[in-house]
Amino acid sequence: MKLIRKNALFLPVAICSVLTLVGLESKPVAADETCMSPYMAKITGQEDYVYVWTLGVEGLGDGQDKLVTVDVNPASKNYGKVIQTLSVGGRNEAHHSGFTDDRKYLWAGGLDTNKLFIFDVSTDPAKPALHKVIEDFTSASGGVVGPHTTYALPGRMLITGLSNNKDHGGRTAMVEYTNDGEYVATYWMPTDGDLNGAEKGGKFADGYGYDVRALPRRNVMVSSSFTGWSNYMMDFGKMLKDEEAMKRFGNTVVVWDLHAKKPKKVLDVPGAPLEIRCAWQENHNWCVTTTALTSKIWLIYEDDKQEWQAKPVADIGDPAKVPLPVDISIAANDSGLWVDTFMDGKSRYFDMTDPFNPKQTYEATIGKQLNMVSESWDGKRLYYTSSLLANWDKKGADNEQFFKAYTWDGSSLTPKFAIDFTAEKLGRPHQMRFGAHSLYAQTRPAGQDKELATLESK
Repeated sequence: MKLIRKNALFLPVAICSVLTLVGLESKPVAADETCMSPYMAKITGQEDYVYVWTLGVEGLGDGQDKLVTVDVNPASKNYGKVIQTLSVGGRNEAHHSGFTDDRKYLWAGGLDTNKLFIFDVSTDPAKPALHKVIEDFTSASGGVVGPHTTYALPGRMLITGLSNNKDHGGRTAMVEYTNDGEYVATYWMPTDGDLNGAEKGGKFADGYGYDVRALPRRNVMVSSSFTGWSNYMMDFGKMLKDEEAMKRFGNTVVVWDLHAKKPKKVLDVPGAPLEIRCAWQENHNWCVTTTALTSKIWLIYEDDKQEWQAKPVADIGDPAKVPLPVDISIAANDSGLWVDTFMDGKSRYFDMTDPFNPKQTYEATIGKQLNMVSESWDGKRLYYTSSLLANWDKKGADNEQFFKAYTWDGSSLTPKFAIDFTAEKLGRPHQMRFGAHSLYAQTRPAGQDKELATLESK
């Protein structure tokens, strides 16, 4: 079935940094998150809002998961303040969220209840509204549990799973929906028993899943792996002492054919590779991930023979102390990488000028625990949140729950404001997405339309 695009708010943001070279710019290119899908409409200029997908805490406020909207425009009278909270009912283990390609809707998942919440963020960007709730994700997908990454493709949303409903282990799949929330297909991760045509590049083919990113110019998707429901819903301290539980973590990155959505190669990346970020520049055919258990930066790259490979290229802190790398953010020009570590609450900056030899040049302690980082496209603003998982967050005084804003001048972070989510009775802030009053679209470079037409005909 061919998908018909109904609006022009469509821009592969991968081209934004080279618009001046091809003579297409008509307005200043400034800010958007650098982890976004290249198929999304793009914010230009200062972001106005940050939408924070937040876990409810029993006995704190209404105790429900909620979307919290923070005003982050310094020119606003409400700068640094929460301007709306939108509760969704119950606690679902709120985790990740992502926009549709036209940026009209924000999809957000619950790792425990397997619900998908779709928010209208275009009618009134300052006041998102709950548009639709998908409650049959597991049954429609054929048994996928734990909707994680919600990633925009043309007219579609691709959702990675973390688990399954048979054994609550790490075996899982990616699930495709239309932007309207209609189920399309399920793509199971390759295993030793069912490689589905993929080449096994090492000793692992575990079938685990976590994150996904696309490199359209190479017709490639890259997915990573984590752990299943039985682990991520377990108390963190208890899990660390459970030898069997510690064996149940992913050790793979899978390279996929983007158009066909077929796995091509399974790469060994031991130690639970989490977030994936792919290079934006058109001559950089590589992505990066970090391993939670072994504290390394891994490069996923295309070699001179156009074969995809994986290589550890740097340590993060002292791996022997297991700082637990969590979220990462790549600079829009691929020159740097921010790496957050949960246990020591630090954000580290690595020079990625040579992606095979990243060098740490800066670090700052953001809080007693730290999870997500969202970076503006111009690299001047960074936002941080604290919660990892409800049962993994620290206890007592170390259980800081915050949203913090900083500016970056290329050499140091400067704090701008902070919101204490516990004091405000909001819950545990997890993932962030940027919002703005308006969007506008740019012309695509030569050759992009043919590639997009191929995707849209799928």
